[in-house]
Amino acid sequence: MSQNNQELERTITADITPEKAEKKVLVAGHVHETRILGKIAFIVLRDFSGTVQLTAIKNQTPEETFNRIKQLTHETVIQATGTVKANPQAPRGIEILLESINILSKAEPLPITVTEKGIKIGLDKRLDYRCIDLRKPENKAIFIIQNAIVDGFIEWFKKNGFVRVFTPCIIGSSSESGADVFEIKYFDRKAYLRQDPQLHRQLTIAGGFEKIYDIGPSWRAELSHTTKHLCEHRSCAAEIAYIKDETDTMRVEEQLVISALKHVKKTCKEELELFNAKIKIPETPFPELRFPKIYEILKSLGKELPEGSDLDTESEKLLAEYVKKKYNTEFFFINRFPFATKPFYVMRVDDQPFYARSVDFYFGEIELSSGGQREHRYEKIMEQIRIKGMNPKRLEWFTKFFKWGVPPHGGFSIGIERFTEALLKLDNIRKAVLFPRDPERVLP
Repeated sequence: MSQNNQELERTITADITPEKAEKKVLVAGHVHETRILGKIAFIVLRDFSGTVQLTAIKNQTPEETFNRIKQLTHETVIQATGTVKANPQAPRGIEILLESINILSKAEPLPITVTEKGIKIGLDKRLDYRCIDLRKPENKAIFIIQNAIVDGFIEWFKKNGFVRVFTPCIIGSSSESGADVFEIKYFDRKAYLRQDPQLHRQLTIAGGFEKIYDIGPSWRAELSHTTKHLCEHRSCAAEIAYIKDETDTMRVEEQLVISALKHVKKTCKEELELFNAKIKIPETPFPELRFPKIYEILKSLGKELPEGSDLDTESEKLLAEYVKKKYNTEFFFINRFPFATKPFYVMRVDDQPFYARSVDFYFGEIELSSGGQREHRYEKIMEQIRIKGMNPKRLEWFTKFFKWGVPPHGGFSIGIERFTEALLKLDNIRKAVLFPRDPERVLP
């Protein structure tokens, strides 16, 4: 490589290793920290791949470069050249002995800190300045891990013959309840942002596909202010044809989850260390709890729910503790929910129509997914629409295709942000979203 600075190509900090000692490099990134200690000065330079120490020594470093360090503000973007030196006392055992600094973009005083040593800043303010907040190594790590989760999903789907599809985000009719959808103006008529790509996945199965998956956003117009709810979230959804019952979907989902966990464990060691997160690959099959037995379990734990009731937050927490104690795992399924608590398209148990083949999947006390077996018989679908008090005409665009032969099928939809939240034990799901959307926040 030529020693002319103009011909040096940028090296990312992760690639600066002791093996590069005595080589000249060009680096670029944000000024994470500066320290001037008399005749020696340090810059911690941060780029997307990590940090590296830049060192300037009076009478060894050009005077102009040494003096320029005093002008640097936190988060100023610089380009620097120097020679890599092995130094056991430096972070990672290396440093760059500075030769030149070029300021690419000077940063004004920050509204929030990035290093945040000893300073606690509320989540709302951090989200107001999310772009700066994302520069923190811990926050960057969240999304590297989230990316690995999705890569693990996709890797398993590819190995097992699933076809990726893209379902519409704009729908002409709400799929579950009209109260929780965002209405939009679509030319001269009303349309809605989808709550879930559920019905279109089913129609894709009706179209002759047998194993599909879909990754994308969904929206719910819920005035929820919990640490687990968002108005916009992303999910990984799968639909499978020719299943024998809902347990087939459970076997797929647990393998998908294990693939994601293995991929994160393999590729995100440094990021996991920032959260002191240790991944233990769970054994399969995951435990399954079923209604109505769940009511008895909860009663034994001091919680009484009337039969037919859905689970509340306290119940979810108690069941997670019960599973952890009895099965030594955080992963479990809840099956056969009361039909009254579920959408019209789920399949009821023929000999117990009060209950549905509806499955929720939990990671600790956080519900990661809903799924199960769908009703594929036209007459049953129409009966269930009537039971739910819905207008059959409004759903005809969906239901009519079931007149013409649809195989038994089922699937599930895993919340990507919730998976991230549960895996890293985050105290708020908003930390697992680049730019979260909730009832109060639509900017930045």
